[in-house]
Amino acid sequence: MYRQNQTLAGDLGQTQQLAGQLAAEKQQLEQVAAQLEGQLQIANQRLDNLTAERQELHSRYRSMLASLQTQKNPLSSGVNLRFEELARKYPDFEFDPQTGVSKFNGDLLFASGSDSIRPEAKALLEEFAEIINSGDAQQFNILVVGHTDDQPIKKASTRSRHETNWELSAHRATSVVKMLAKYGVDEPRMGVAGYSKYQPVAANANDGTRQQNRRVEIYVLAPDAVVAGREPETIQR
Repeated sequence: MYRQNQTLAGDLGQTQQLAGQLAAEKQQLEQVAAQLEGQLQIANQRLDNLTAERQELHSRYRSMLASLQTQKNPLSSGVNLRFEELARKYPDFEFDPQTGVSKFNGDLLFASGSDSIRPEAKALLEEFAEIINSGDAQQFNILVVGHTDDQPIKKASTRSRHETNWELSAHRATSVVKMLAKYGVDEPRMGVAGYSKYQPVAANANDGTRQQNRRVEIYVLAPDAVVAGREPETIQR
């Protein structure tokens, strides 16, 4: 019985030691779980904030473009005349004298799936830059907006540079801005927007109508125009 008591006492000691270790491990796990829960709450809050910011920016850009599309042309008659002459010189370039909006139609500027400006289109952009830098046109800012058709990007080589039509439309607008800057338009005067396939001017029924939707538009903005509306509130990131 003595030996049995000694054995039981040893087993009891080991059990108590194991229980202590398990209790310590449990406490550590509870602390880790609390930390992870806190981190998860912070991550969820940041995600909610970023989602709200994106929705706010999208709403503001939609409102901005809607107002631009209905604005009156702020350009002088002399500048209008020069843009109208440019439109007659380049059939795939359009100028609306009512709104002052310039439109580069179809594949005038870019090959399919590309954001590299065609060599033959650079002369047009150089003349555009010369006009927008002349006379009273120098006081105006411009917004360059890229649009695509509804066809998803399929080629792997194209997807490596433009994952979706969102990127392609924005990258094309950016290429135009960079080229205009090269030809002397001050960068602070310019802004960029990409609208993917979501602002079609014709139903995407065939190759002809899709070509109409692949376009770049340039809006003329008054000097005091705020392109993206009010400044966003500080958002936790």
